[in-house]
Amino acid sequence: MRIVEYDHNRICNYGSPGPADFSATPSAVTVGSYDGVHKGHRMIIARMVAIAQSRNLRSVVVTFEPHPRRVLKGIVSGPLGLLTTLDEKIGLLAGLSVDLLFVIRFTPDFATRSSDDFIRNILVGMLGAKSIIVGYDHAFGRDRSGSRKTLDTLGCELGFDVEVVEEVRIGNEQFSSTRIRVLLDGGKIEEANAFLGSSYMVSGTVIDGDKRGRDIGFPTVNLRLSDPDKLLPRGGVYLAQTVLNGTAFMALMNIGVRPTVSVEGIKTVEAHILGYSGSLYGSMMSFSLLKFIREERKFSSLEELKMQIEKDKKTVELYC
Repeated sequence: MRIVEYDHNRICNYGSPGPADFSATPSAVTVGSYDGVHKGHRMIIARMVAIAQSRNLRSVVVTFEPHPRRVLKGIVSGPLGLLTTLDEKIGLLAGLSVDLLFVIRFTPDFATRSSDDFIRNILVGMLGAKSIIVGYDHAFGRDRSGSRKTLDTLGCELGFDVEVVEEVRIGNEQFSSTRIRVLLDGGKIEEANAFLGSSYMVSGTVIDGDKRGRDIGFPTVNLRLSDPDKLLPRGGVYLAQTVLNGTAFMALMNIGVRPTVSVEGIKTVEAHILGYSGSLYGSMMSFSLLKFIREERKFSSLEELKMQIEKDKKTVELYC
């Protein structure tokens, strides 16, 4: 999957300041924030890819960074609660047979563009859209003025067709990022993963900690989140998995304020990786959360905490 970035009327390779060798190519296109890349999103993307392959078109996902809510709401108090960082989103989309990810740097100036301008000059003019596939509730452009009617009208003029993918449900429940956030806030990680279609990820850079885990025989990696807007699920201990040098390792991840060893009340993320030894400081790591094990609580001593972690390890062994 190729990734390019559109920033202030300039197209460049993602992560590189240099211009991209880029031209409009007949494409099937879908547009959205796609936060979480959940099963509802995947239905839309799969339909777009199928249309592209059947008509010999390029398949293109258009998304935005930062999330439009960060810009449209101005100064937002606290994290937005995003389900995926941009890098996590890229990793998930890379497995969906998408040819091109077109990342638009969302700015106040870009937010003023009309839906007509966006469709005409970006989707068609830059990307060569011949087919546009959207979800049933999709709207875009300034004040979300772009609708199915807008697309149909411009499609007749500019030569593209439109397909709307209808709502998808699990039982009576709708696939939505909002519903997944509610599940994560409740620590219902397995249910959230069922809606996502993949395991919820927590990613960050390994930073130096206070080494309390090492003192009791359970060294941990301490993570600084790669995006402060990322949603952390309910505090507690989770069964997680990470991959190091191509090898998968199970881990115990603690999300919370560590009441036994800290009085600061600052929420932290740390993980004890089972069966791994070695320094990981400075590394960028991603953990997939698989199961909520228990609530975080204050223990009367470090010895009692150590005994509980031993029990948590046995829970991991039973799961495996």
